[in-house]
Amino acid sequence: MKEKENEGLSLLEKGQKGIVQAIFGRTGLIVVLLLLNFGLLCSVFTWFSELLPQFYGAAVLFSVCVVIYLLNTHMDSTAKITWLILITLLPVFGALLLLYSRMEIGHRAAKKRLNQLTEETKTSILQKEETIHKLQTESQETLALARYIARTGCYPVFDHTDITYFPLGEDKFAEMLIQLEKAERFIFLEYFIIDEGLMWGKILEILARKAKEGVEVRVMYDGTCEFALLPHDYPRRLRELGIQCKMFAPVSPFISTHYNYRDHRKILVIDGHTAFNGGVNLSDEYINHIQRFGHWKDTAVMIKGEAVKSYTLMFLQMWNIDVKQPEFEKYLQDTEVTQKQAKGYVIPYGDSPLDDDKVGERVYMDILNRAQNYVHVMSPYLILDSELEASLKFSAERGVDVKLILPGIPDKKIPYALAKTHYASLMKSGVKIYEYIPGFVHAKVFVSDDCKAVVGTINLDYRSLYHHFECATYMYKTGCISSIERDFQETLEKCRMVTTEMMKKEKLSMKLLGCVMKVMAPLL
Repeated sequence: MKEKENEGLSLLEKGQKGIVQAIFGRTGLIVVLLLLNFGLLCSVFTWFSELLPQFYGAAVLFSVCVVIYLLNTHMDSTAKITWLILITLLPVFGALLLLYSRMEIGHRAAKKRLNQLTEETKTSILQKEETIHKLQTESQETLALARYIARTGCYPVFDHTDITYFPLGEDKFAEMLIQLEKAERFIFLEYFIIDEGLMWGKILEILARKAKEGVEVRVMYDGTCEFALLPHDYPRRLRELGIQCKMFAPVSPFISTHYNYRDHRKILVIDGHTAFNGGVNLSDEYINHIQRFGHWKDTAVMIKGEAVKSYTLMFLQMWNIDVKQPEFEKYLQDTEVTQKQAKGYVIPYGDSPLDDDKVGERVYMDILNRAQNYVHVMSPYLILDSELEASLKFSAERGVDVKLILPGIPDKKIPYALAKTHYASLMKSGVKIYEYIPGFVHAKVFVSDDCKAVVGTINLDYRSLYHHFECATYMYKTGCISSIERDFQETLEKCRMVTTEMMKKEKLSMKLLGCVMKVMAPLL
């Protein structure tokens, strides 16, 4: 029995990387469409040369109709421009690709079910009126933001919640192990990436032991792991250890549009009283056990108290997409760990690509537009739409100290090149941009005026703001905000400030790559 358990806990064979993702992801789809378009055009010229005028006329009419449809959608203006260029370059298949993506094939049922669950659980966590009244006396603007966030789902504002900030992934990992050992009722994990190694191995050992002791353990990870990191039968292997496991939206190549709608959240909930959130996935580079792009700078928070209910509910909503009669109430009961002495207010919130609310972007813009003294940001990517770029620039132009810390060593060339296309415009408005010399910044942090902060999973790019399921923790006057700003300043000391002279010396190939790929940025 012991040998069998050790076998289950041992490192499993890893899935293929790189080429498989390229074939079955966005790149593969675009390449296939280009080849099909070229092949069709060649066939038309060869087989129907006498009917070319009619074919051309029909293609033009079809493309015009699709363009009219595009201009009347609620899509971001930058994305509309991208689609217009694509339709111009690929008159038939560009239009078909747009219609294909708008039909929501493959995730229509999931969208309907998730909206149903959101509606059914709208009052699962009641907003305490005394908390609202207290917040109203302290900050009308924070109350207004809280009302907006609550409008998008069951996301109340909480007091009596203690937040601990972790400036590195290894700090979070060490505390995770301590808290997991204390679990008595249930453990819920929802992560974008799970990869085998030291980090996941130690966590899995605790999970298997806790499951054997009778603790309910559930693990959910994004379906892209199946191709890039984990074997296809990994859920079965975890179930043999007593762990319930699901993949969110396993990738189905070329037959659905849900390759965009990935579960990018990172949530750990223990017994309803402790939760973790932030940028740290369950993989060794996130704790610097291995180095892929230099030193990996990441951040996270631990939540203790009433606000943990929101993360419990977020997890259960995603878990129960394919469950007919889900249970919610027994996991949302009050616990004994309310932090009576904790300062400030906390709003955990989620962002879904299946509705019209751009919650992640709106929260960031609210911080920028209301800032008086400073807004300090850490983000791995900088691929902005016109609204968010305008907010960054306007904040700097009215005298706010806006600083961005971005990676010094990129994990991907295209996002790195795209980020640089925003540098000149932002710097002209007074935004100060820094690059982290030791390596890669994966943190998603906003901190402002010594009183507001957000730590979560939401990057400053189209994938996070438009295409992924995300979550974050908004904090107002909590005790850890000084720690977040101190970490920003300490990280700043390890950065180089981007100057006009540096940009002039940038490689021509990098500049060209950014310019060319900016056309396709909303689709990447």
